[in-house]
Amino acid sequence: MDLDALRYGDFSRLGEAVTDWEQMTKKLADLQKDAENNLKAKADKAKWAGVNATVSREFITKTAAEFADAHTQADSITKILSDTRGELIGYRTQLNDAITRATQQNLTVVDTGEGTFTVTGNTRPDWASDPSGKTGATDQKAANDLRDEIQGILTKATQSDNSAAKVLRLLVDQAKYGFTDASYADRDSAAKAVAAAEKLAKMAKNPADMSLDDIADFNRTMGLYNGDSLFAEQFATRLGPKGTLQFWTEMTSAHAGARGSELDTMKSLQSNLSLTLATASFSDSEAMQDWKKDLVAERNTNFRAANSFSPVGALGSQVISSLMREGQYDTEFLDDYRKTLFKADKGAGESNTDALWVKGYDALDLVFGDGNGRDPLEGLFEGLSHNPEAATHAFESKADLDHMLGTTVYTDRGESLGEALEAAVTGVAAGDSASPVPPHSTAQVEIMANIMNAVAQPGGGADLVSKGLGDSFGNMAASYMPEISRAFGSANAEVYLTNSENPDGLEPTNVTRFLSAVSLDPAGRAGVIYGESIYTGNLLEAHLSNPSLFDGDREQVLADIGRNAGIIEGIVGHSVADAEVSNAIAGQTEYNNALKAKGDFAKTWVTVGSTFIEVPERLGGAGMGAVVGGMTGAVAGAAIDRMVEGQQLEGIKDESLYGSAKDLYKMRDSVNQQTQWSTMDALERHHADLPKGGAGNTIRVAVNEGWDDAGEFLTNSKERPHV
Repeated sequence: MDLDALRYGDFSRLGEAVTDWEQMTKKLADLQKDAENNLKAKADKAKWAGVNATVSREFITKTAAEFADAHTQADSITKILSDTRGELIGYRTQLNDAITRATQQNLTVVDTGEGTFTVTGNTRPDWASDPSGKTGATDQKAANDLRDEIQGILTKATQSDNSAAKVLRLLVDQAKYGFTDASYADRDSAAKAVAAAEKLAKMAKNPADMSLDDIADFNRTMGLYNGDSLFAEQFATRLGPKGTLQFWTEMTSAHAGARGSELDTMKSLQSNLSLTLATASFSDSEAMQDWKKDLVAERNTNFRAANSFSPVGALGSQVISSLMREGQYDTEFLDDYRKTLFKADKGAGESNTDALWVKGYDALDLVFGDGNGRDPLEGLFEGLSHNPEAATHAFESKADLDHMLGTTVYTDRGESLGEALEAAVTGVAAGDSASPVPPHSTAQVEIMANIMNAVAQPGGGADLVSKGLGDSFGNMAASYMPEISRAFGSANAEVYLTNSENPDGLEPTNVTRFLSAVSLDPAGRAGVIYGESIYTGNLLEAHLSNPSLFDGDREQVLADIGRNAGIIEGIVGHSVADAEVSNAIAGQTEYNNALKAKGDFAKTWVTVGSTFIEVPERLGGAGMGAVVGGMTGAVAGAAIDRMVEGQQLEGIKDESLYGSAKDLYKMRDSVNQQTQWSTMDALERHHADLPKGGAGNTIRVAVNEGWDDAGEFLTNSKERPHV
């Protein structure tokens, strides 16, 4: 920066720009609020069908998000401009103070252009008669000191100006269309993020030079910035796609067999690197677009550590996928990568997929933790489980879904596949217990139907449950209790409230076989039982708090709900009993442990509404929370507590709720008692005008009828052992 530019610069125009941006930020804040409270909120509640169910809803959701990003970006720009203006004005004040002192010291400061200047002492008028021969009024040291002071001010001002311009350009470049969600409080914080990325990228280019202390510092810095958009984009693009994959190859090779604190550091580094790359994947900068395209192109490249004696290293896809296990990656990027990987996997056939990825790579361990990362599909599935939109895209093709399910017989990818499928059909990312659950889309219901169909296939379909998928299948069944309830053909289907776009999209025979198979997995069975109890509690609470939800008397509602509970849990109970006859049931202790372990997880289903129900459109389409006055989930929550705490059944000594799922009649007593308790809870909470004794009897009879019907459903749907 030239001296005169800082000294005489007119910062009023920059001030006007800051004011304009402040006003723009306020307006965008109002637009963001309006988009969230009106546009998106109404879209979420709307009943969509056909093209609107996919195109329009997605467009509105993304439009609302764009308003939020626009406000965030405007706020960051405002703060960076304001901060920079304040800094430059401060530096101008320092410069003018220094020049004023120069005048007092008989020094002259002159701008000589292109960032240069001179500081010279004024000539003394009497120097010719001075015996000492001094020609100036000030010594050279004073001039040098002032020169250094002014140079320091100009350097800082230049750095402030240049870094502001740099981060503003980078900020705008993050989104090719629309806006970025990158948020910064001032210029300095943005500049520090970029500087940190440059430093770490430089270190990562020479991994052999990194000591354990260097790695620890590297990891700490990455831990601070892994969610920062500018940091992530700059780190990834400066290191490059090939450099990124080579860096992780070198790390896993150099620290193979790590133990203790070294292992902890490497696990943390893998997590932070994964989170950083996930953040970077959302950048639309030209450099990042090239990075993503070139990274996928490296999928078949052989990556070897520099000191490796083996000519066979790791495929690029194996390295890529090992870094997808943490964080949410961009949907478009996941779509592109998934298509290439699915194509390769399908090309090998179901029985040869393990050989395709593992054969010849036995020495590799790309994951510091569970597994070894040789099967790139495992890492991809982990990545999909954190992005429900991409997960849904991945399994919309029945052929792709059937292939991936079929490969679980020959691989260890079942558990990770289950998590990806769970995200695909529920719309909830793995580990997310806070976000509101969206209605099941038509595409999601179709995927769920295809999964049930695969499990229902005679001659091996049920075996999928034992391939690491049982736990996820149980969670998925819990989320689909509204659709499952309607599948059993009640004459009063409208009793089973739901906001699903395709509430009748599940086929009864497949549902029956699916629930039967899942029941034989302890965690899967626990998921079904919790899901049924939660949905039953929610239904009872909704209907008993608002009789207008159903065009009929409330005794009929109780009968329908009770019968449904009996059918669903009857299928579970009969299936367990059948398996006992066939000697194919897991131990009771394992089931009880699963029931307790899933209890806390099941509570989040109530909190976020995984089995959400909605008032019929003819009554306004309000969510259950609006119907029952904010006490949503109270009855369902109490039902979960009873199961977790093992509350004893009334009149049955030393028998706790669901404590003996092997005993057919004890389990029937459990579901009967649980449903009656939930009914009593709902009656008391909402002061419903129904006699408790009569209501309890209605439930008891209905549950028993449903329980008996469950046996018929099973007999008509599958071959059963002779009991």
